[in-house]
Amino acid sequence: MKIDEPARSGRERRRDVLARLEREADIWVASADADGLPCMVPLWFVWHAEAVWLATRLTNPTGRNLRDRRRARLAFADTRDVVLLDGSVETHPVQEVPVAAAEAFLAKHGWDPREDSPSYAFFEVRPCAVQAWHEVRELPGRHIMRDGEWVV
Repeated sequence: MKIDEPARSGRERRRDVLARLEREADIWVASADADGLPCMVPLWFVWHAEAVWLATRLTNPTGRNLRDRRRARLAFADTRDVVLLDGSVETHPVQEVPVAAAEAFLAKHGWDPREDSPSYAFFEVRPCAVQAWHEVRELPGRHIMRDGEWVV
C-alpha cells in the first residue's frame, strides 16, 4: 500500500486481518511474568475456532507467562501493515488439547507437539481486542474489535 492510497474501511481491515490469520505461519507473542518482565518470541500458530492456537514448552518463560498470567499480545511482523491482537489465554496440556485444534495445527505446520515432548502445551488465545492499520492515515478507526466483539 502506498502513502497516497485511501485508508481501508473497517470491514476491509477485518477481512485483511482474518486472511492473515489464515495465511501467516508465525506470530510475535508478547507476555510478561508476575514482576512485569516482558518476553517476546515468534511462534507458529493456527487460527482455529475463532482463536489463535500456539504451542510451546511450559518450561520456558513464554509458556510459564502464558499459563500463569493468562494474557498475551500478538502481532504480525510487518510494521507497515500492523495487526495487534490482545487476548485471554487458556492452557491445554498436550494430552488434554481439543483434537480438532491439535489437528489443525498439525495440518498447517506438519509438526505435532503431542508427539514431541510432554513439556509442550497448547495455548488458546481468545481475542478481546484487535487493532489494524497501515501507517498514520489509518490510525483513526484502528480498533476493529473491543471486548471480544468485532466493531466493524
